[in-house]
Amino acid sequence: MDRVDFSLYLVTDRHQTGGRSLRDVVRAALRAGVRAVQLREKDLPTRSLLALARDLAELARAYEARVLVNDRADVCLAAGSAGVHLPAEGLPVSAARGLVGPGRLIGRSAHSADEAARAEAEGADFVVLGPIFETPSKRAFGPPIGLNELERARMRCRVPLFGIGGITKDRVRDVRKAGAHGVAVVGSVMAAEDVARAARELLCALEG
Repeated sequence: MDRVDFSLYLVTDRHQTGGRSLRDVVRAALRAGVRAVQLREKDLPTRSLLALARDLAELARAYEARVLVNDRADVCLAAGSAGVHLPAEGLPVSAARGLVGPGRLIGRSAHSADEAARAEAEGADFVVLGPIFETPSKRAFGPPIGLNELERARMRCRVPLFGIGGITKDRVRDVRKAGAHGVAVVGSVMAAEDVARAARELLCALEG
């Protein structure tokens, strides 16, 4: 199996599910074909996060999918999840690798081509770069970096790049054309009225 054998990376946000349980939303996405999920619930206390991580990791295994825990290598290990996703200013990749071992995936967020190249040099398995387009969930990270920055990152990196920020099915083609291996999404699936349909449309756009 390739270490990064997915093109759609679903990032969770239980505050965008419209009252539905996060488990139900993730399960619908997995049933539709999503094979990688980042558990990103930064406001949960550790015990609650661990319980959720264990639950989602078990659920994902039933669909031959993987769950990566945002920022928390300790929770990743305790939950038996497939990997950890590091924020741009988070733990160094080398330190995370020493904790989780060689068999687990390590993703890294980046907000520029320079950061993406640095993440690759540190040993990240893949990089999530953005925000590519304007999106409320990424305003804290500054204005959109645009497709040109993604193209620059692609020229400097060999690891898979995932574009994030304002990704819709209609923008997937442009993101892929700019050099992305795939896309990472939050609200376009988490907040969708029909989660499975939204996930399938993104997967179809990626396959096309």
